[in-house]
Amino acid sequence: MNILKRLRSVWHPDEYHGWGRTQRYFEGWYYKIVSPGGDLAMAFIPGIAMSEAGEQHAFVQVMDGTHCRADYHQFTAADFQPAADRFALNLGGNFFSAEKMRLDLPGVQGEINFHNTVPWPKMLGAPGIMGWYSFVPFMECNHGVVSMHHTLEGSLRLSMPGGGSRLVDFTGGKGYLEKDWGRSFPQAYVWMQSNHFDQHEQASLMASVAHIPWLNSHFVGFISGLWLEGRLFKFATYTGAKKYLEVGEDTATLIFKNPHTELRILARHGPGSALLFPITGDMTGKINESLQATLEVELLENGRRIFAATGRHAGLELAGEVQQVLAG
Repeated sequence: MNILKRLRSVWHPDEYHGWGRTQRYFEGWYYKIVSPGGDLAMAFIPGIAMSEAGEQHAFVQVMDGTHCRADYHQFTAADFQPAADRFALNLGGNFFSAEKMRLDLPGVQGEINFHNTVPWPKMLGAPGIMGWYSFVPFMECNHGVVSMHHTLEGSLRLSMPGGGSRLVDFTGGKGYLEKDWGRSFPQAYVWMQSNHFDQHEQASLMASVAHIPWLNSHFVGFISGLWLEGRLFKFATYTGAKKYLEVGEDTATLIFKNPHTELRILARHGPGSALLFPITGDMTGKINESLQATLEVELLENGRRIFAATGRHAGLELAGEVQQVLAG
């Protein structure tokens, strides 16, 4: 039965993949929400972790990117209850899906619904953003994009840094939803995302470059998508695209090239929060993620600039020895 569930999940990257796993495994979903005025940006990460020794626990990480705070709420593995036929997760009184999240955590209570979601398109031989790599069984870390862009409806009651609480209405705000699963996060990677672009309501960008173990060697892999008014421009290792990456003291420059399109990104760091990430299934790694970064983005098609804007409330992570992903 677990084998059938795993086979199904290959074609449904948003769903749970860890059926029958007991060790050296993790899976988590990343919900980013930004209030309509942009005064509050948050991320919620529900997931499960299974260490090499077989110790298991579920969790929900909460990041307040505006006030640079992060909390890690731990649950028993038995509290982690995913559906077998769709993406729906009950976790200790909390609920997560592609359509909503309902939260009942210390300092966070409420429900947010998602409308007009933009899932990564499925194609023959490419069920998700990883293309044909989706079928490789020994990948260290797998990635999926559940929704590039959606609007929010609902409110959350949040504890404030100075004490007390307030009800924050996220109705009219924007959200983004992705996920990861496997053994470990890459030992070095760059990741960025924004769907708040000046004068462009229908635009969203995500880009990632990572050190990928492969058999007895490794390679530098990358995936990126710019969704623009209904069109998705893809740049990835498996599409034959080329990439250039340069990391400065407080910036990262990324250029992706396909035969007819070119994507240029200048990312600028912002204040961040410390999040935990998995190493061989154990949540022992730490990374600083900012939700206050900016992304200056330019897209060219056949040599003509068709998009130029600055993405705000951007997520940005530079993890490990990033020199390992500069070449390749």
